[in-house]
Amino acid sequence: MTQPLALLLYEKLLPGTQLVNRLQDIGWRVQTLHDAAGLARAAEEHKPILVLADLSATNSSVSEGISHLRRNQATSHIPVIAFGADEAAHKPALDAGATLVVSDTAVLQHLNQFIDQALSEF
Repeated sequence: MTQPLALLLYEKLLPGTQLVNRLQDIGWRVQTLHDAAGLARAAEEHKPILVLADLSATNSSVSEGISHLRRNQATSHIPVIAFGADEAAHKPALDAGATLVVSDTAVLQHLNQFIDQALSEF
């Protein structure tokens, strides 16, 4: 059986590497990305089932990357779990089309539940 693929956008090592390990532990393949500007292109190329995006990335706007993902017909169906400690970034991510927006500590603690919820909404 093929493992599902998650695309993980992160810049900070924590929780990024922790998420990679947790996803792999629960049976997911993980493709990492470090620039939100290429999110839609990477999703179109790799065809993930799920995208996780760290809202604290500073090299480009994560909300803009999510918005591009939503506007691209080939990737608009992919659920996005956005996470970050800065609550000011949560509303723009939801407005851009994130399926769920959670804190960076919660995403690690409740990863399975968030994945189930995101996948059931799409």
